Order: sequence, then C-alpha cells, then structure tokens
Amino acid sequence: MTDTYAVFGNPVQHSRSPAIHAAFAAQTGKNISYLRQLVPLGGFDAAARQFFASGGKGLNITVPFKLDAYRFATTLTERARRAGAVNTLARLADGAILGDNTDGVGMVRDITLNLGWRIRGGKVLLLGAGGAVRGVLEPLLQERPQSLTIANRTVAKATELALAFSDLGAVAGCGFEDLGGCQFDLVINGTSASLGGDLPPLPRNVLTASACCYDMMYSAQPTVFLAWAAEQDAAQLADGLGMLVEQAAESFFLWQSVRPQTKPVIAMVRSQLG
Repeated sequence: MTDTYAVFGNPVQHSRSPAIHAAFAAQTGKNISYLRQLVPLGGFDAAARQFFASGGKGLNITVPFKLDAYRFATTLTERARRAGAVNTLARLADGAILGDNTDGVGMVRDITLNLGWRIRGGKVLLLGAGGAVRGVLEPLLQERPQSLTIANRTVAKATELALAFSDLGAVAGCGFEDLGGCQFDLVINGTSASLGGDLPPLPRNVLTASACCYDMMYSAQPTVFLAWAAEQDAAQLADGLGMLVEQAAESFFLWQSVRPQTKPVIAMVRSQLG
C-alpha cells in the first residue's frame, strides 16, 4: 500500500521536497507517493482537511503556511510549541493531527554531524529575530553553548525572543550596533536578506580566529553573508542545503519510523543546483 505525502506552499513549484523524499524512500525501501500542492492564500485549512480525509499520511509545510499549520494541528510536539510554527503534519493512528517543527533539529544535525562543528561551550551569534530564528532556538540551546546572542535591526524583537527562551540557557538580544567588541565562535544568518543581496550591518572583528559561519539560506553561489564571512577570514563556511535535507529526514523519520542516510541526498541536491 502506498502512503501519500505532500508539500503545501505558495509558491511551491520550486520545492525540492519531492526529490528528497523520493530518494529517502528508494534508500529505505518504503512505498510512498509525494506531491507538490499549490495552496491558495487563505485556503490552507480546507486543503489540509481534504488531504487527510482522502487518506493522506503527512504534510510538509513551507511559506506562507507554517502558522496555519500550527493552528490546524490537534496536538503539538514541544519543539513546535516553542517554535510557534509547524513545518510537518502527521496523521496519528487515532486520527489526531500532530504538528512538529523539524527545522531546528535539522540545522543542528547538519552543523554537528555533517559539518563536525562544535556548538557546546561556544559563543553563538544568531542574526535575525523572525520565524526562522525562533524555529531553531530550542535545539540550539539544547546543545549548551556558553552563550547565544540574537542580533536584529529591531532590538525589541531580539530582546523579546531572548526572554521567551531564557529558561533554556544563556540567551540575550541586542541590535547590530551593540556587537562592537564582541567575538563569536559560530555565526548563523537567520535572515533572508543575503539572498536579496543585502547584509546585516555587522562590525568587523566579530569572528574569533576559528569561527564558523552558517547561512540558513542556500543557493548555487555563495550568499552575500558567506561572501562577507570569507572576507572576514572565517575558518569554515556552509549554507543551509544540509539543513533542508536534514529537516526533511526528520519528517521522514516521524512518518515512517526509519532514519534515512542524508549525506548522499545532500550531494544529489547540491549537484542539481548547477
């Protein structure tokens, strides 16, 4: 019997999720069908209800529906509750719809397992204070960094976000102008600015000699943020392609109870970027 899954988004045609999950299924011997579905704005609930009523097993959710999915779920994982957004839905045996957020754990697995970078005991700087950053805060703090600083153009958003997660570790919020004189071991860009050719106004000398820089966005060419990091002599650089595949693997594990190998799929998708 074929299990049916899909990715909901608007736009959605660019999504690499069908190819990624097809690779996972082939690797693990699972019989699945995975579709893209363009959902009209304002039409998420109706589309999701129809999908699950017709026997669908699970959904991946991309922009702009992660908040809709959060509200649609009848039960939430703790990490989804913390993130305030859902990127994975799963129909449980009792008919309940579980909402999860696999973005943060996907990023942490990419950083620690695929790249071999260290988070524990280090000083981490997160750029931005939007949904992408909120979604990765709990898994990052669970790695026990020495400190985690959220820097954002609107300081109030950064400080509010830091306060919301302060029970999980040493986390603080500030503006970019407050970073002068500070140095970090790991800098993660959680803004979408770099794909538009923009760069947060970061001071020079914000990186330690062994600093690693990670952009949650990915593209065929280095993002503006990673180009900046190279100019600052960052020790290691990586974009978010591994995060994309790892968060998908976490969804696949939630649905099928088997964890696929991600490195060959990361290599496959990288080769398709051109």
